[in-house]
Amino acid sequence: MTAGRGIVHSERTPEKLRGQPLSISGLQTWLALPDDREEIDPAFAHTSKSAMPMFEADGASGRVVIGSTAGLSSPVRVFSDTLYVDVTLQPGGRFHFEADHEERAAYLLSGELEIAGDRFAPDQLLVFRPGDPLTLTGGAEGAHVMLFGGAAMASKRHIWWNFVSSSKERIEQAKEEWRTGRFDIVPGDEEEFVPLPQGI
Repeated sequence: MTAGRGIVHSERTPEKLRGQPLSISGLQTWLALPDDREEIDPAFAHTSKSAMPMFEADGASGRVVIGSTAGLSSPVRVFSDTLYVDVTLQPGGRFHFEADHEERAAYLLSGELEIAGDRFAPDQLLVFRPGDPLTLTGGAEGAHVMLFGGAAMASKRHIWWNFVSSSKERIEQAKEEWRTGRFDIVPGDEEEFVPLPQGI
């Protein structure tokens, strides 16, 4: 989903499942648009899981969600140099994280990860120095990790609630547009409109 100048979407639990115990795990990732693309038209494009290339070697397997690595490229369209890879490491499995991108990081979802003799537990974001090639190794239980990479933004980003922009003034404009109903409404959400938060 590309928000551009503004998009509305709905993430709702079906009525018949509300109030029941549910088990779901996910990682939602926001990717900033370059300065010259921030106000493009909003859009949505679905890329099937099967279209994202998979790899398996050295006890590491995974899927290239965005960008290119290990000679594989995802068809997901992006507007700047970006890498997003889902990697599962078996115990002792290894993945070589090339230093091709200006910025790189890893988020450990589960298991234990070893990098250059240091061990890391889940729910940590690890940000790496530019230029250092790294080898990620799965611990005794293996590891599930998301890898990020890409070019640095040309300017700072600001976030307020669901609004992100390089301009604080543009965020104020978006707040007013939301408050006064100038955003479209998702069909069926007429009775469940979420008002602009107060005091955040």
